[in-house]
Amino acid sequence: MSDRKTRFGRLSRHELGITVAMSTMTEERLRVRYGDTDMMGHAYYANYLYWFEQARGAWCRDRGFTYKGLEEMGYKLPVVEVWARYKGEVKYDDWIVVRVWLAERKRAAIQFRYEVVNESLGKVVTEGYTWHVFVGEEMKPVTISDAVKSMLDREPSDWERLP
Repeated sequence: MSDRKTRFGRLSRHELGITVAMSTMTEERLRVRYGDTDMMGHAYYANYLYWFEQARGAWCRDRGFTYKGLEEMGYKLPVVEVWARYKGEVKYDDWIVVRVWLAERKRAAIQFRYEVVNESLGKVVTEGYTWHVFVGEEMKPVTISDAVKSMLDREPSDWERLP
């Protein structure tokens, strides 16, 4: 990614408070339910956001913490931006794998990236990302604490996965 240009010149990622995280990927395997499909038998587009959310929860559990645990620490992580590109079909009863990884971390925000793989086709059928802002009790952005940074930086092999 290129640096942001401002009226004061170019700022580096470090000056912008951006860390490219590129964490280890987590995979969440799901079967597409009948209720996940539309009248044409394809997975309804908005359901991909639920699948992204389920995969994010698995990503956290792989690292020994949960979203609920972050909330108990006083943080909430609202989604402030979402993007998806649909490149192939997902239908009723298909098995899919949602791959998720932490792609970027800023002072008060993180970005997760996703790939949805249709197992029967053996290819990536959807790509996407979500941006989340860490907010406190007053629902205003807060700097990610060192304790939370260390949780986000964990390698799944170093932690027991939570159920």
